[in-house]
Amino acid sequence: MTETGSLLAHQRRALILDEVRRRGGVRVNELTRSLNVSDMTVRRDLDVLAREGLLRKVHGGAVLGDEASSHEPGFEAKSEWETAAKRAIAGAAAALVAPGSAIALSAGTTTHALARELAEVTDLTVVTNSVRTAEVFEDVRRSGGAGDTLTVILTGGIRTPSDALVGPIADQAIRSLHVDLLFLGCHGLGIATGLTTPNLAEAETNRAFLRSARRTVLLADHTKWSAVGLTTFASLEEVDVLVTDSLPPEEAAAVTERVGEVLLADVVSAYELSSPVAYG
Repeated sequence: MTETGSLLAHQRRALILDEVRRRGGVRVNELTRSLNVSDMTVRRDLDVLAREGLLRKVHGGAVLGDEASSHEPGFEAKSEWETAAKRAIAGAAAALVAPGSAIALSAGTTTHALARELAEVTDLTVVTNSVRTAEVFEDVRRSGGAGDTLTVILTGGIRTPSDALVGPIADQAIRSLHVDLLFLGCHGLGIATGLTTPNLAEAETNRAFLRSARRTVLLADHTKWSAVGLTTFASLEEVDVLVTDSLPPEEAAAVTERVGEVLLADVVSAYELSSPVAYG
């Protein structure tokens, strides 16, 4: 986005909307820097665009406007959303993985980011229903080092628009396994709705993952709190650890009552991750 403080309001809002459509979401502090305007100006612009139904405000920024609950964005589109938050969440989650663990990673761009953080963990066994994530681990294996002790199990199944492998073949493979930790993503997240996805088959595959795991770790950035997919596949009570970049202030107490543990990952400049903070 071109830096300028002299744009007319409608020009500035058009640029904001283009950025949201291109990336799927933006943060207020990013817009203040790129547009060279005040925080208050950006928030007023977001208010106008939200009233017009062109985007949806979330804590700290905005995302694409409400779409049908069955709409499923592709992997490439989602990979551009909230990249700094996903990197921070992945770094905090990686600290939970001990050498010699058997873990499962559901499909998704945040779990894909986690895969990149696990290259140095030795004697790791990974189960995933994501071709993209399996490719990351294959690169690790080829590089040697900790990759020499890596075992990857790809479930097989039918590929969704978000590059998840789902369906009876995937579900049967997962049900036959038992893992120490499951790292799970979701499309939407809420107190009443729980964890949701727009894809019915992916919901069933995620349920199979949940039944196979001794502990479940949910990876979800702040934009997930105001999104709702077609179907619920888990409640917040089924989550042992939630790793996120922020909680909605009005729901923080209710979340911590339902989830075993909440880790807040700090999103800082240059994609550096500070130590995760236990919340609640």
